[in-house]
Amino acid sequence: MKKQIKKEHLPEKMCVVCQRPFTWRKKWTKNWNDVKYCSQRCRNTKTVLSEKFVSA
Repeated sequence: MKKQIKKEHLPEKMCVVCQRPFTWRKKWTKNWNDVKYCSQRCRNTKTVLSEKFVSA
């Protein structure tokens, strides 16, 4: 059986869109180094923000 890690000891990152901290999730095990966004909403907002700067 695997040793469980307490929630307060999980790695954290800052979302590049909303600047809020988010913690590691099991589904990100293989690509934690590539994760930049805390949610699908932030991932979608990233596209909208970049389009505004390009058209301005």
